[in-house]
Amino acid sequence: MKNIRNFCIIAHIDHGKSTLADRLLEYTQTIKVTEGQMLDDMDLERERGITIKSHAIQMEYNYNGEKYILNLIDTPGHVDFSYEVSRSIAACEGALLIVDASQGVQAQTISNLYMALEHDLEIIPVLNKCDMASAMPEEVEDEIIDLLGCKREEIIRASGKTGMGVEEILKAVVERIPHPVGDEDAPLQALIFDSVFNSFRGIIAYFKIENGVLRTGDKVKFFNTVKEYDADEIGVLKMDMVPRKELRTGDVGYIISGIKTSREVKVGDTITHIANPCDKAIEGFEEVKPMVFAGVYPIEAEDYENLRASLEKLQLNDASLTFQPESSLALGFGFRCGFLGLLHMEIVQERLDREFDMNVITTVPNVSYMIYDKQGGVQEVHNPGGMPDPTLIDHIEEPYIDASIITTTDYIGPIMTLCLGKRGELVRQDYISGNRVELHYKMPLGEIVIDFYDKLKSISKGYASFDYHQSGFRPSKLVKLDILLNGESVDALSTLTHFDNAYDLGRRMCEKLKELIPRQQFEIAIQAAIGAKIIARETIKAVRKDVTAKCYGGDVSRKRKLLEKQKKGKKRMKQIGTVEVPQKAFLAVLKLD
Repeated sequence: MKNIRNFCIIAHIDHGKSTLADRLLEYTQTIKVTEGQMLDDMDLERERGITIKSHAIQMEYNYNGEKYILNLIDTPGHVDFSYEVSRSIAACEGALLIVDASQGVQAQTISNLYMALEHDLEIIPVLNKCDMASAMPEEVEDEIIDLLGCKREEIIRASGKTGMGVEEILKAVVERIPHPVGDEDAPLQALIFDSVFNSFRGIIAYFKIENGVLRTGDKVKFFNTVKEYDADEIGVLKMDMVPRKELRTGDVGYIISGIKTSREVKVGDTITHIANPCDKAIEGFEEVKPMVFAGVYPIEAEDYENLRASLEKLQLNDASLTFQPESSLALGFGFRCGFLGLLHMEIVQERLDREFDMNVITTVPNVSYMIYDKQGGVQEVHNPGGMPDPTLIDHIEEPYIDASIITTTDYIGPIMTLCLGKRGELVRQDYISGNRVELHYKMPLGEIVIDFYDKLKSISKGYASFDYHQSGFRPSKLVKLDILLNGESVDALSTLTHFDNAYDLGRRMCEKLKELIPRQQFEIAIQAAIGAKIIARETIKAVRKDVTAKCYGGDVSRKRKLLEKQKKGKKRMKQIGTVEVPQKAFLAVLKLD
């Protein structure tokens, strides 16, 4: 066990984690690197150049004549996948903190570092991309020293492209990171930190053994779900899975035991022996808190069950996805899904399409609100359809976040204007070093879930980095905006919005719907309403038949009589006619911003 090292790589987006991981794998001769980012095996990851999943892989390294086993986990950098990072950190004893020599310390660098320090990991700071012309190694080293309080000689200068500094990194991993501690003679305790679905072998769980030994053919049980299995195959994770006869304390590996249903495997569960079980489960991971909610509906109603199966399989591989069934008058049956952010939502939609061939419609993303009624009761509401009558509501609370934005001083003005427009309150601003500044804001989560990040990137020309965490609920002046067609409310188009934005949003929605709803034989009134108060209206004129065509010449009163008769018919038609809202009208309203 003293020759095992478990460590992960943490950094901000695009600071070169996966490229550096390639160099480590190449140096230890684990694999032959044929293309960039070997660990990012999903098509989506290759296309977008981002890491979405954490990837575990085992390397062997000879140092001072001894053989060491290094288990490396490469983690994502984007804020939407921070749950992946927290799970990787729980399975490690140390972390490589990578900072780009040309970009310096950024928002995700800081939040991932704090996450690692909470778990008491040994941090090895690495300055990456030192071969670039724009690198500023001295200045960035000063930032790292300010952040970590380490010595200058502890920082390793490296380059993922040229392979400089890779040997120093491996030496530092062996020398500085502690080996796993545990008792091989104690009952088996293994923490599940990830799982994947394989259509031939069932569900494969990845785990790290904290205490005890696991052998092929052992009878095991999962602590929280109390399900029992045989360990048909166990092994370690190289580029492919490599079977082993036994795994000991401190090892990271996989288990295949023919599990068919995805509900039986929970990330954070403990594996133990049936004959000699452990007393208590390992402290797993904190429950994931979804930030953004959206309805996901199949385009064809009969695909509902397939969508459920696909979401369950996806949830195995992405534990931060949560979902529950819901139905809507306009879209039929579907699921209310919780995501960690908008990029996460987009990736889930893409993966449903590519991996499971599911075409889905996603409704407008929103957040959860706490609604207090006049009797003192409270309920959590995720979508406007579940709102009680406005006369019964005492007040509504919405979720707030603590946001930190790191940028250069040139962009402070436009960024402050953007945050004020999103009802943000400036808490403080800290000057980090040189011309870099960190802005701390308190903002409503509902304002940032649609397009805040994109706007921030465009006004700062990509130089601002953004990170946030939830900070509880606050009372807010929110209203439910209903859209009425001929006096009938359309549930899929109603939204919860702040009182100050309601008039503008209502007017824009009415104008958009007027363009998209086809004309009928009768007149259609499109209205936006808050409770019983109408705040905006557009009218779609009726398609008229020229009833006076057969009157040639003669008195005008004959024409008047025919037009009056037609008008009565139209009025009668309006009372019994229904308005069909085309699918693209729902989608256009989502993209109103």
